[in-house]
Amino acid sequence: MLNNRYGYFDSAQHNAFVIQTPQTPMPWINILTNGDYGMTVSQAGGGYSWRTHASLNRITRWEQDLIRDEWGKFFYLRDSHSGAFWSPTWQPCGRLLSDVRITHGLGFTRFESRYADLHMRLECFVPLDAPCELWRLSLHNQGRTVRQLAVFSYLEWLLGVAPDWHREFHRTFIETAYHPASGTILASKRLWELPAATHWNRDWEYVAFHSATPLPTHFETDKRAFLGRHGSLAAPQALRSGQLSGGQGKWGDPIGALQVEVSVPPDEMRTVVFCIGAADSREQAVQISQRFKSLEAVEAAYQDVTAHWQGLVGRLHVQTPDPAVNVMANTWLSYQAVAGRLYGRTAYYQTGGAYGYRDQLQDSLIWLLLGLPDKTLDQIKLHAAHQLQDGTVLHWWHPLAETGQPSEYSDDLLWLPFVVIRYLWETADYAALQLALPFWDGGSASLEEHCLRAFRIALARRSPRGLPLILKADWNDGMNAVGAQGRGESTWMAHFLYQLLCDWAALPTTDAETRANFLTEAAALREAVNRYAWDGAWYWRATTDAGRLIGAQSCAEGRLFLNANTWAILSGTATPERAAQVMRAIREQLYTPYGALLLSPAYTQPDSEIGYLTRYAPGIRENGGVYCHAACWAVLAERLHNGVESAYQLWRSFAPPVRAAADAETWSGEPYVMPGNISGPAAPRPGQAGWTWYTGSAAWALRA
Repeated sequence: MLNNRYGYFDSAQHNAFVIQTPQTPMPWINILTNGDYGMTVSQAGGGYSWRTHASLNRITRWEQDLIRDEWGKFFYLRDSHSGAFWSPTWQPCGRLLSDVRITHGLGFTRFESRYADLHMRLECFVPLDAPCELWRLSLHNQGRTVRQLAVFSYLEWLLGVAPDWHREFHRTFIETAYHPASGTILASKRLWELPAATHWNRDWEYVAFHSATPLPTHFETDKRAFLGRHGSLAAPQALRSGQLSGGQGKWGDPIGALQVEVSVPPDEMRTVVFCIGAADSREQAVQISQRFKSLEAVEAAYQDVTAHWQGLVGRLHVQTPDPAVNVMANTWLSYQAVAGRLYGRTAYYQTGGAYGYRDQLQDSLIWLLLGLPDKTLDQIKLHAAHQLQDGTVLHWWHPLAETGQPSEYSDDLLWLPFVVIRYLWETADYAALQLALPFWDGGSASLEEHCLRAFRIALARRSPRGLPLILKADWNDGMNAVGAQGRGESTWMAHFLYQLLCDWAALPTTDAETRANFLTEAAALREAVNRYAWDGAWYWRATTDAGRLIGAQSCAEGRLFLNANTWAILSGTATPERAAQVMRAIREQLYTPYGALLLSPAYTQPDSEIGYLTRYAPGIRENGGVYCHAACWAVLAERLHNGVESAYQLWRSFAPPVRAAADAETWSGEPYVMPGNISGPAAPRPGQAGWTWYTGSAAWALRA
């Protein structure tokens, strides 16, 4: 289904994507997580692991090199008679195997291939209830003689804040030990440079572990001993010699490597299981290792994982004549939003772990579509607790460290009432407005009061003309110089605030005084935006502190911006006549065969009055590319103004399965998840996807 030159969707496996060669244009990854422990894994076998926070509590080392994609947790097989060795994945040996099938599914990734007469199947997944990952390697001997094999694992310990750019410093705090009874390597670290903690004077609070079943015959914890001086992962010294040395302790460059001996008779199968994780204690680490010694326990955990994810995404079912709509709506958009954005908060293009105030609030709308509104409410509570008493909020914050950046962006604080309103529309749970929730800087108030304080601040931040101030930026972080001195205005914010005021006023729980005040303020905003921000054919985007127009007909670059105009329709600030003009302008100047551009023309020179948006290469990301989050809003505007067929055609123009089926090489990104952006006409490769997985466009694409 929806084939491209690299693979296809397999509806028999719940729309899993099957890749037929590891040599995809860019890494095509999966994110596997139970909400606490998680891992990324690419079609080449690369990736990294974490617990709770993908940057502050990284378990394994990884380098963001998407061209080579050669960092990960790797496995080798060695023929004990011939000494030949290879890997069941493309990395690290780089050997082309036959009958390759790499399947990214819901909660699992599977590598299948053949080396001579040996069929290999390597599966990885994260159990629902344990801080670990399991790798299950099944070996089927389809030849006529017994195969005597040694299976080796390899990973590099990081244990803390990533990247450990000063490795020679950090490795001196890591200690490894081998627990022979359970066949488990244990790793601890005497330093955790957690932000705002006692400066570099605390222990890493976990114990990492790596075990195997059957019981390993040898182990190694020193990188030099495994690779050899000037050695490589493609041909390490340990694989050439055929045996690990058994090193452990301090002072080395710490790794985890285990060796398991396997004899596979003709037409029989043998299975080796590797477990990697981060426990709360040494005792728990050994306990988890022992739990998954049983193949039956591993299979039960696998069945639980796949059933969980299939059940979760299956709560929403969409049936249309278009398989691209069906496969994304029924499977991958929900999975991407939950696993990638809400649980993992990380991927390959952006390795994160923090919560964005506006980001995960919007992502949590996915739970409403899945019929799990309590999870949306949980997210609301979490974000309300990161609001200050004056109504301002943190732009982002780190779990574990609980440190964050106070927001200087005009829109952040308004996403709390935005999501609360939609939660109430879905549930009518108006009692939730009276929940007592804490503020970041002490004290507490009802959820309703949290929202009202956000409104008060937003209403107070207006120019003499009555338009909202943009401050360091609004939704578009790249406009971080437009209003840095507190005078620049935002048209998009006017539309956004207008809609929220009207929606809050319409809630049955809103008191008469607040309702009347909000409707008066909304009317004033609508009047101001139509008097001052209308540019004759569309709405300009913003004014700088000096009063210069951005996104106006007078601009040579950045003449027309998408959000300032689609939101005039979404919010209802535009008259029908102006709405028609706006849609005509963005269709003519911003729509491409691969989505709606965020702005056009792209900026070719940095503009210090606008911000880093103009410093991107032309056509890349926000600078004249398709920013998929905003393109989804354009789909909703099309639906309101021109009807469902127009909305569908726009949605389909940047749908990953469609773009990949048309030209997978140009598209480059995964066909099964939304990218954050698509390169625009000013870029060298127009229509190329970028920054996949970790993007708020997933939840909005599903809503669209």
